[in-house]
Amino acid sequence: MLSIALPKGSLQEQTLLLFNEADLPVKRSAREYTVTIADERISAVKILRPQEIPKYVEDGYFDLGISGLDCITESGAEIVEVADMPYAKTGTGLMKMVVAVPEDSSIAKAADIRPGSRVTTEFPHITKKYFEQLGIPVDVFYSFGATEAKVPEIMDVVVDLTETGSTLRRNNLKVVDVIMESTTRLIANRAAWDDPAKHKAIDEIRTLLLGVLDARGRVLLSMNVAKDRLDAVVGVLPAMKRPTVAPLYNSDSFSVTTVVDKDTVNVIIPKLKEMGAEDILEQGISKIVR
Repeated sequence: MLSIALPKGSLQEQTLLLFNEADLPVKRSAREYTVTIADERISAVKILRPQEIPKYVEDGYFDLGISGLDCITESGAEIVEVADMPYAKTGTGLMKMVVAVPEDSSIAKAADIRPGSRVTTEFPHITKKYFEQLGIPVDVFYSFGATEAKVPEIMDVVVDLTETGSTLRRNNLKVVDVIMESTTRLIANRAAWDDPAKHKAIDEIRTLLLGVLDARGRVLLSMNVAKDRLDAVVGVLPAMKRPTVAPLYNSDSFSVTTVVDKDTVNVIIPKLKEMGAEDILEQGISKIVR
């Protein structure tokens, strides 16, 4: 039913992992760019450069695609943004499109960039619009990769996407402005979105993908608590809404279950034990569907 375009490059590995964890396992074929997903809702899958995906989705070659907001904005494609999906090559997926110059430059902010400067970027449309709004005439050159390596020998300024800024720093560059923030987006063709059957399938796939992303970094904690310690234990428990509390069979104690952030467990578990919780169990979560 749905044709889907998945991103190649830095997003590819994490995208395939996301689909696998969403119980939509991606099977590779002998052809590098053709993969399959054994699900009746998905008829065809291709792996393409994320820069190309928004336009292909707009033009109806694909019903659904995954690309970054940066690529969507650069392309100018008219699509439906179905979901913001916080993931990237590493971390939570927040990327920044920045303006950077040599570290030893006297330029402290983008407004200091001299007219006629040579700017290298993979985002020429966004870059041209940005400098036009600043009122600074510059020469924008499209980069086919290794953008930061072209400064200062060939170019004066770089406009690039960064997650941590480490690559820029390794190349002795400093950030003087942030043009935009970008995250990974699930996008749909407008006609597909307006089709009831395809809309339903898109919603179901969105639910599975977001369920996995929501579960990442969270664990399920369950424990037994005596009645006289219940209020104290519940008082220190974070919860998505409220913890689940159920009486134990033929006992004055209760079973308490809640979802917590993984990075807080090492603090919470000792505190729970101190408050009287027993038989504390920590479990991983594959999906959270709200």
